[in-house]
Amino acid sequence: MPEITRVQLYAYLEDALSDRETAQVEQALRDSDKLRGTLREIIQERDRGEHSIGAIWRRHRLSCPERNQLGNYHLQVLDTEIHDYVEFHLNVIGCPFCQANLADLRAQQQEPEPQSRQRRQRIFESSHSYLHLGKDARK
Repeated sequence: MPEITRVQLYAYLEDALSDRETAQVEQALRDSDKLRGTLREIIQERDRGEHSIGAIWRRHRLSCPERNQLGNYHLQVLDTEIHDYVEFHLNVIGCPFCQANLADLRAQQQEPEPQSRQRRQRIFESSHSYLHLGKDARK
């Protein structure tokens, strides 16, 4: 069984691992007093609001590309440097948040046209009503 890292334990606590990885972490936790101790330390760090640069970056996902960049990555229209970074972030770092975002974008692209049209219509109607209310409020 591969060694479980602190990063994996953080991801485990945030429920950001795949089912397979979660099962591996849980098995390792059952088998290792030392790993359970490390997990307790991480929980204490998280609960007291650790303020290291690494903790702040992880908490606010500062290294994550924006959703529109993920969409442009999917459409293959990013500049080479940004494309390479997003690919590294998704495939090497394995950011579960960005992978989920990209999966959502891909699912939306596969959405059948009638559903897509209905969704756009609902958004338009809700926005139209909101803008209309704002216009009436200025009178």
